[in-house]
Amino acid sequence: MRLTAMTAAVALLAGAAFAEDVAPDAVQFGEDGQIEASLTGTPGDPENGKAIMTNRGKGNCVACHAVTALSDAPFHGDVGPSLDGVGEYRSEAELRGIVVNPKMIFEGTVMPAFYKTSGFTRPGDGYTGKAATDTIEPILSAQEVEDVVAFLLTLKDS
Repeated sequence: MRLTAMTAAVALLAGAAFAEDVAPDAVQFGEDGQIEASLTGTPGDPENGKAIMTNRGKGNCVACHAVTALSDAPFHGDVGPSLDGVGEYRSEAELRGIVVNPKMIFEGTVMPAFYKTSGFTRPGDGYTGKAATDTIEPILSAQEVEDVVAFLLTLKDS
């Protein structure tokens, strides 16, 4: 009996270790566009999120948003709102929803969906100007979304 309980516990832990990320088309949005559950089940890394926010090949959030905590990065944009203090007035679920697909919360936004692979009007093949021929990959992985959300939650006014 004791061996069975121990085997079950090991199997449960192993299953959790190998749990798959939520696929982009399987993301469950709440009524207001929020995503309550983590996409990975793994806490986000705010330091990696910070790096993604300034990486031109990934999030590059500073291209459109000013972020005082990222003042070392050049060329902050003003297309979107400043993200200073966003960790105080937006919940983790709201931030996750905004990063995954902001159009679920802000219908007319020009902000791209960072974790979406279908439902595009005219998907392109990278920056070539040609139509996509293969499966479209999301801009950020599920874990990178969690990392960005973790960083955004550190942006407090105080």
